[in-house]
Amino acid sequence: QVQLVESGGGLVQAGGSLTLSCASSKNMFTMNPMAWYRQYPGKQRELVASITTGGTTTYAASVKGRFTISRDDAKNIALLQMNNLKSEDTAVYYCNGRENTALGYVERWGQGTLVTVSS
Repeated sequence: QVQLVESGGGLVQAGGSLTLSCASSKNMFTMNPMAWYRQYPGKQRELVASITTGGTTTYAASVKGRFTISRDDAKNIALLQMNNLKSEDTAVYYCNGRENTALGYVERWGQGTLVTVSS
């Protein structure tokens, strides 16, 4: 079974930057798209950004222009570069991949990494 492991979360001041990393235990080219979600306490997860194998990206309006998603299928890594962080970006961030398996598409999730932005 595919495992996704996030890293790179932590505490940062408002206006600062962080890069989240998601490492896949299997070939990432089987997962399309790769995405980052975030979750606030008591809320549902929301899509932050996604990227297809072809490199097409989508972003939530709240992060457009500040966050950049990328993937390196040769290294089985997806990244989320976060710049100009705001207090409202404080959340648990989850890596997600939609894996194409013999039984159909399966959503894979990492364990989450906490990002805290202090104002």
